[in-house]
Amino acid sequence: MKCQVCRGPAIIDVRRHNANFCQEHFLRLCRDQTKKAIDEFSMLEPDDRVLVAVSGGKDSLAVWDILGQLGFAADGFYVGLGIGEYSDESRGYAERFATERGLTLHVDDLLRDHGFDVPNGSRAAKRAPCSACGLSKRHLFDEAARRGGYDAIVTGHNLDDEAAVLMGNVLHWQTDYLGRQSPHLPAANGFPKKVKPLVRLTERDTAAYCLLRGIDYLVDECPMSVGNKHLSYKAALNDIEIDSPGAKHAFFFGFLDRAADRFADGSGETARVTISPCTRCGAPSSNEICAFCRLTERATQAVPIEMGRTRRRAGSRR
Repeated sequence: MKCQVCRGPAIIDVRRHNANFCQEHFLRLCRDQTKKAIDEFSMLEPDDRVLVAVSGGKDSLAVWDILGQLGFAADGFYVGLGIGEYSDESRGYAERFATERGLTLHVDDLLRDHGFDVPNGSRAAKRAPCSACGLSKRHLFDEAARRGGYDAIVTGHNLDDEAAVLMGNVLHWQTDYLGRQSPHLPAANGFPKKVKPLVRLTERDTAAYCLLRGIDYLVDECPMSVGNKHLSYKAALNDIEIDSPGAKHAFFFGFLDRAADRFADGSGETARVTISPCTRCGAPSSNEICAFCRLTERATQAVPIEMGRTRRRAGSRR
């Protein structure tokens, strides 16, 4: 197996490119594909101050590493979700990565700073854990970017992630979501710019990149993501990719090239929403109180004691 570039011994095959690469040229491929995505979708300017949403997983650490190699000034931001040992381990990976490279990592913690964690808060608020998690992270990333004067929030969403989200949105014809499914969401209404530079790389690519760069990352999936439809869409697309290499790329980028504009015409529900500051935290919101403040209120409210049930239980022990 020969490297496509130098004809030396290859260490990895990239079937969607119908090519094999040695270590040096695979790492270059990852950097080049990331830069191509940044340029193609006008994601970042050279002097942008960048905040990377860091989870301790391969994608967020890979994109943080690549951005540094491309010359961008990028800090990291980690949110502790209170998901037992999983959160403790993920924070450890993020902190070690930053410390070893002399990078700045900001840390927020839901339980310490906001009074609830995802497992208990989602139950109290009667929301699915992934919903409470996603809402919290989006709000805190936005707040950190505004507070720190950052120009852009970078997330580690890769091609597998975006193709799976697209599949779900198409299957259920979520037209508002389809209208916003872009690797670059410009700053608007007080929300900072959000970009996804890894959309031309797969999970396999980022895992190999971290291995070759000596980046230690959290391998385990979040224990609360069991049953998440997003994972089943990924699995279905992986099966298709085996028989048809490049299918995920063709699906996602074909949508962006040929269909995305049809859903981004400003006629959806979100186009009619008025944005104003949340009366509690000041974040941009379509309601008087933003979704995160409402979640926090429900997740931290006192749980009433059912006295009748307590007495019956006490009596049963006599």
